[in-house]
Amino acid sequence: MEYKIASHIAEMKPSAIREIFKVLADPDVIALSAGEPDAVSLPQKEMAEIGAEIFANQAAAALQYGMTEGYQPLRDLTKKRMREKYNIGTDDDELIITTGGQQTISLFTQTMINKGDTIICEGPSFIGALNAFRSFGANLKSVPMDDEGMRMDKLEEVLATTERVKFIYVIPTFQNPTGRTMSLERRRQLLELAKKYDVLILEDNPYFELRYEGEPVPTVKSMDTEGRVVYAGSYSKVLSPGMRIGYCIANKEIINRMVVCKQVSDVHTNLYFQMLVAGYLERFDLDAHIADMCKLHKEKRDAMLNACEKYFDKRVTFTHPNGGLFIWCELPEGYDSFKLCQLITEKKVACVPGNAFSVDESAVCNGFRMNFSKPSLENIDIACARIGEAMQEFLK
Repeated sequence: MEYKIASHIAEMKPSAIREIFKVLADPDVIALSAGEPDAVSLPQKEMAEIGAEIFANQAAAALQYGMTEGYQPLRDLTKKRMREKYNIGTDDDELIITTGGQQTISLFTQTMINKGDTIICEGPSFIGALNAFRSFGANLKSVPMDDEGMRMDKLEEVLATTERVKFIYVIPTFQNPTGRTMSLERRRQLLELAKKYDVLILEDNPYFELRYEGEPVPTVKSMDTEGRVVYAGSYSKVLSPGMRIGYCIANKEIINRMVVCKQVSDVHTNLYFQMLVAGYLERFDLDAHIADMCKLHKEKRDAMLNACEKYFDKRVTFTHPNGGLFIWCELPEGYDSFKLCQLITEKKVACVPGNAFSVDESAVCNGFRMNFSKPSLENIDIACARIGEAMQEFLK
């Protein structure tokens, strides 16, 4: 039979990078394409201990349904930590536990977007968010970045000339894919522009605690006095990506609507894993654990930066992130990073070409993303050497 797929889904095309990712099935391939912390940095022993106690003492509760808003002890612990440590959340805000930070993006978009509404995002931006926006029929507008993050002059141009803008999506700290951090002044300007043009801000902040140097920059949400900023947080990068425990802090009216959307999505986030995270927060020192993670990942970041300096063509530039998981490389203007990444895969290394992070995936992009947290120190050096060889062949 002929299937009449919804028009906004039928218009979505499979990503061209799927062919590159097929090489990951080869165990000899060094993957610089991941977006996850080093597995050895995750608290496996502590989680095993907590999990055993849950099944010894709270098995019935862990195996039953839970509240859509989330496991109450975890909600309370998360609210307390974010408010006291980072000044995030007010008396007018509420918190919902989500199935990873990705679900916050999806639920908020579902709550706010009618087909044809516009979302403004950084250029380049996170693949998962762009696909979520597309799936709800949004029009996407990107704003270029520099070393201080999204350019506010260009943002105002888009706001002043674009109809039906609902919200601005930003990853201000250790951005995915570039690793850049938006300056404090830009964050203030972003909030002022959102007020001026009466739009919301979705602040996606999963990497901000993985800081290896420099002083922390206040979140946009911490400066919000009008309930204009929706904050997407996650435990994925500091406790476990696989448990899929995220959270959203926003005005109560927005959260209430997102709860309704979540009820028809997955009813509630995995209760056992919520209990695991709550148990960890109650019994162990999360800040000390994050500090240990940062030591490990800083060593890997430094190793990759040194390898880039050593092996890459001098015409290629790359970011020097103060934290997070990614380094963004840019070829000279006019070169297509997708073609380079295809050549790199032939050398048993996988990177993500920049067009995957673009509003227009068919446009030529000269950038590509590398992850330094997952590969070993040895493989970082080997991979960058191979990428350097590919550059020599590709850059004429």
